[in-house]
Amino acid sequence: MSEPILTTPRVILFDWGDTLMVDDPSQQGKMCLWPKVSATVGAQDVLKKLSQHFPIYVATNAQDSSVADIEAAFSRVDLSQYISGYFCFDNLSVGKDHTDFYPRIASKLNVDVQDLLMVGDTLDKDIYPALDAGLQAIWFNPANTTELGSMTAIQALVELTALFEIKS
Repeated sequence: MSEPILTTPRVILFDWGDTLMVDDPSQQGKMCLWPKVSATVGAQDVLKKLSQHFPIYVATNAQDSSVADIEAAFSRVDLSQYISGYFCFDNLSVGKDHTDFYPRIASKLNVDVQDLLMVGDTLDKDIYPALDAGLQAIWFNPANTTELGSMTAIQALVELTALFEIKS
């Protein structure tokens, strides 16, 4: 798979479920209230390193969780300290399937959409909409699923630090 060349972003956006935190399909309701929550493998280390160089935000399609609920879930796995903010239906009034989702984030952050990088695990909910909006995107593909087309893909979150040559 040929990969496009990434430019250094001003802001990095991460998807929530199955990108930074494990989305357990057997659980119902808001993740912050689940009996057990966990970060995905490598999330702690990569966020610690990247947050020293970039503002990190969560861009999620969650519609039943408020910003406070999402932050509470991240606090339970000790990741909230690396997150500058959270974007969801609660504070954008649109979901990821809306063409205005990423432009609204760019506007709230006072940056151009081209300055944003989206990292997510779902092509149709994270990657394609981000690319269509003019963002750079990295597909977190731990299963190494084959997909046609050229895009930047990683199998482990730790690979993000190598993409931007972050050593510590």
